[in-house]
Amino acid sequence: MLPGSPDPRAADHRPPNSAEPSAGDVDRQDDVLLSVRGLKTYFPLGQGWTGSRDVVRAVDGVDFDLRRGEVLGLVGESGSGKTTLGRSVARLVEPTEGSLRFEGGDFLRLRGKELRRARRRLQIVFQDPYASLSPRMQIGQIVAEPLKLHRLVPPAQTKERVLELLGRVGIEPYFAYRYPHEMSGGQRQRIAIARALALEPDLIVADEPVSALDVSVQAQILKIFLGLKRTDGIAMLFISHDIGVVERIADRISVMYRGLFVEQAPTDRLIQSPLHPYTKALLAAAPTAGAGGEKRPHVRLRGEPPKATEELRGCPFASRCPLVEQVCRDLTPPLEQKAPGHEVACHLV
Repeated sequence: MLPGSPDPRAADHRPPNSAEPSAGDVDRQDDVLLSVRGLKTYFPLGQGWTGSRDVVRAVDGVDFDLRRGEVLGLVGESGSGKTTLGRSVARLVEPTEGSLRFEGGDFLRLRGKELRRARRRLQIVFQDPYASLSPRMQIGQIVAEPLKLHRLVPPAQTKERVLELLGRVGIEPYFAYRYPHEMSGGQRQRIAIARALALEPDLIVADEPVSALDVSVQAQILKIFLGLKRTDGIAMLFISHDIGVVERIADRISVMYRGLFVEQAPTDRLIQSPLHPYTKALLAAAPTAGAGGEKRPHVRLRGEPPKATEELRGCPFASRCPLVEQVCRDLTPPLEQKAPGHEVACHLV
């Protein structure tokens, strides 16, 4: 827990429309590592030629909890707000509104040295490792940098620790003297993971970490993440546009559309019994999703998502939904529990 942080059990952070917690849920409150409530991240645009000032509503109010050792998969089309949510959680961009509690403390209030100490426990792995690795530094220097910055090991032990971290992600010791441009995409992503592990984090935000890789290399990187989940108990917010990839690693899945969650459920339940039309469309577009890889009915989406600068009225998915009714255009559906642990925002479910 962060210094001076209040006990996370001191306040009830349940959303207004959630059900009363069961005895099992109450027993697990101590396990909550990250608690997000009403999070919004807006980006104001400059004044346009019409004189108006638009605002991009990238994340428009989301709630979720992430427990220690749990992997929450975040899926949706490009532009749905997934990456912005991940960066907001890590405070690489500052949220506009809402609360963000990490390890029981108010993460949004931290500044300076306190924020730096807290960030040691929360690391991020980016989609493009080449852009996040300094081309002027050798691989060994890149992995050693956080160790030196946070003074985690004595200088005499730095090399040993670096080689240990590289070994954990399948990188041979002699690669420590090479530069990022000499490595393949999969190798660079392994190095990015090793750098994140150097600080022994409790939470990793993995932002599309395999989307730029070949299928065989994707499997290798996912195996590394699965190993971290099983042996280290590291919690993850795993972001991807491919629900088939997320299914392989996530304990729960949240489906995001135009800055909002439209469905959340344990992975098996969401894959086998999706409720929201958008989730069904994502599954239909991912032939690998599902335990048996069975074919699903084709769901065709009409049109394009509403612009992120538009203030929504009604369901954000109404303009593309094949089942739309008038109530969908008039009223925004709340995210409601339809079965234990299964929430959906849809008037027609």
